[in-house]
Amino acid sequence: MKTLLFAAALLAAPAMAATHTYTNPILYADYSDPDVIRVGKDYYLVASSFHFSPGLPVLKSSDLVHWRIVGHVLPRLDFSPSYDMVPPFTLTDAVSKPVGKGLRYAGGVWAPAIRHHNGLFYVYWPTPDEGVFMATAKTPEGPWSRPVPVLAGLGYEDPCPFWDDDGQAYLVHGKVGAGPLILHRMSADGTKVLDSGKVIAEDKVNLPVLEGPKLYKRNGWYYIFAPIGGVDKGGQAVGRARNIYGPYEWKTVLEKGSTSVQGPHQGGYVETPSGQGWFIHFNSTGAFGRIDYLEPVRWQDDWPVMGDDGQPVLSHAAPDTRAWTNDRLKDSDEFSSAKLGLQWEWNHNPDNAKWSLKARKGYLRLTAGPAEQLVQARNTLTQILQGPSSTVTAKLDLSHMADGQRAGLVLFGVKPVWLGAVRDGGKTHLTFASAGVETPGPEISGTIQIRAEVAADQTVRFSYSQDGKAFTPFGDALPLARFSWWKGSRPGLFTYIKAANGTDVPNGYVDIDWVHVETGK
Repeated sequence: MKTLLFAAALLAAPAMAATHTYTNPILYADYSDPDVIRVGKDYYLVASSFHFSPGLPVLKSSDLVHWRIVGHVLPRLDFSPSYDMVPPFTLTDAVSKPVGKGLRYAGGVWAPAIRHHNGLFYVYWPTPDEGVFMATAKTPEGPWSRPVPVLAGLGYEDPCPFWDDDGQAYLVHGKVGAGPLILHRMSADGTKVLDSGKVIAEDKVNLPVLEGPKLYKRNGWYYIFAPIGGVDKGGQAVGRARNIYGPYEWKTVLEKGSTSVQGPHQGGYVETPSGQGWFIHFNSTGAFGRIDYLEPVRWQDDWPVMGDDGQPVLSHAAPDTRAWTNDRLKDSDEFSSAKLGLQWEWNHNPDNAKWSLKARKGYLRLTAGPAEQLVQARNTLTQILQGPSSTVTAKLDLSHMADGQRAGLVLFGVKPVWLGAVRDGGKTHLTFASAGVETPGPEISGTIQIRAEVAADQTVRFSYSQDGKAFTPFGDALPLARFSWWKGSRPGLFTYIKAANGTDVPNGYVDIDWVHVETGK
């Protein structure tokens, strides 16, 4: 990839008059720790995915405003057996704090970086327990190469590669605990570091909680874009130096200001072909996770000026991309394809022997395995919750449940909330559960529709229907878990039989006909 050299003359050129206006957030969905590049006329975004599998989603856009998912870098999380949810589990609190060798909540893929170099797409990412990895592909849709360990060991975070004008490759990264920033020389193919690294930024007073570095070059200056101040309320800082090793001088370039965007930081910088600058960053919003905003960037005295003179914009003239699309994130699914839709991610790696799209045409079959709590259960299938409000309805056939089995629609996270069915003593009862406490309802059988209505105030209210027409509320409207293992709350489908993991259980299953999602605007 050619170094990001931004021509001053190009930046000074007048842009084509914008014909559209966008409103933030551009992605009201938990694509956290975003990074973005442009290749030709298209833009690509990657985001952290933590313990969900497949991991590391890749999104594509033609206008920087409307996005669609095109693939995942990681088909599975193969870094440790812990991502397979294999017992034994050691739990301090089976509902909210699952820990132990068989679980890896909050592990997995942390903040990634994407670059294009010598005709290949490169993605780098850390796992806090295993190290820094990279993979390459000819197209963002994949297939991607198997992960290559670039730095092995605990405690690395937020890597970003950089190829300089002379071809020398570098890797900058942080350390778990937010700082310092360390720079390594890398092999030209980006597969390994060549030294032990040098600290190039550390200032706990002026740059508190320094993390998420992205390295660029413009007009002979090296720039590090890095968030400071923490996930909830931090801003975005930029450092610049004439030498890649520093010393760097720093400025805060984006803060909350008078806006309601409490923590505008951590993301990636990109330019349109005309030279317009844009910055995509996240803002933490509790149950909806860390959602994505788009800020205009202009350059003044070789410093970036983001948003509205340093604070986020609510709306703005759209980027000069010569495109405007109706692309959107996938959500609803009829389960009529041979593969799961790209919107779906399992909680940890699935047990592929216990789910199928072929066993019954047009249905997703989930076969129950043993678990003491939902947070221990394999094959919970989730997707990202979209805001500012969302209604999710699923149609389930309960005819083949076994005693002890639970199944239903969940808003998954710490202390999950769900409505579904519990079968015991040969009878199946509608059941509402919150934080592991189950409240039984009427006896039900056959097919049922379950609905979860998530409001803008981040509460959820469940209802059900046996005729597909009239829906009856069941259970109280409850606040969603605000932030769960670095992720927002997620709608999901689940089934398990309440038993100790490792216990032999009958092969009860549920068939899901479809999931329909309607999002508020």
